[in-house]
Amino acid sequence: MRAALCATCLVDQFFPEVGEAVVAVLRRAGVEVSFPEEQTCCGQVAFNGGYEREAREAALRFLDVFDGSEHVVVPSGSCASMMKVFYLELFEDDPALLERARSLSERTHEFTEFMVNVVGDTAAAKGFEGKVTYHDACHSLRELRISAEPRALLEQAGAEVVEMQDSDRCCGFGGLFSVKYPHISTAILEEKLANIEATGADAVATTDCGCLMHIRGAMSRKGMQQRALHVAEALAAANAGEGA
Repeated sequence: MRAALCATCLVDQFFPEVGEAVVAVLRRAGVEVSFPEEQTCCGQVAFNGGYEREAREAALRFLDVFDGSEHVVVPSGSCASMMKVFYLELFEDDPALLERARSLSERTHEFTEFMVNVVGDTAAAKGFEGKVTYHDACHSLRELRISAEPRALLEQAGAEVVEMQDSDRCCGFGGLFSVKYPHISTAILEEKLANIEATGADAVATTDCGCLMHIRGAMSRKGMQQRALHVAEALAAANAGEGA
């Protein structure tokens, strides 16, 4: 099985360790991983900001880069949903491009969904110790209907998954939302942090680096004891026998 990694902008700029963890876990599962170095942004930021022409240009570039890939794996529900859902909207007026977008949509997978529903073999991911609570990133949950998969992977890795109150509520990031409405974003985030702390978990895991950046930064500023990590990091740590 072959998969091309879409690193996403946040992984590329802020969380390269997440990309490395994804590659390590995929290779351990027997997946041949490639990384198209010419890849750029998928266009999500422009699309969410209302810049449809610019988003379409970025999406066209993305289609060209990943056209021949057997699978495309994305460590982000928001970027995966852009490719799987919103590319179909961007190209709905062009039958040829719509067909290419539909083909890419069918071959694109958020990382945890790919591991559980396509690879189907997570037995090697053992050795992670500690309690972990999970934050449902909005796009993963609402656009892609991904919820059970990351929890199953964490449990397979050996973590004790402790549910937080309102795990399915937004953390307040929302991409440009947190920039345009910082006071609302901060208020939402404070509720999320309180719910994380109340679980007594050693760490909070998520599948989206936007959420990870938002939550981890606030936890650091508040001096909270819990760690914030991507699910792929937990799985990679399990392979290395490292706990929360």
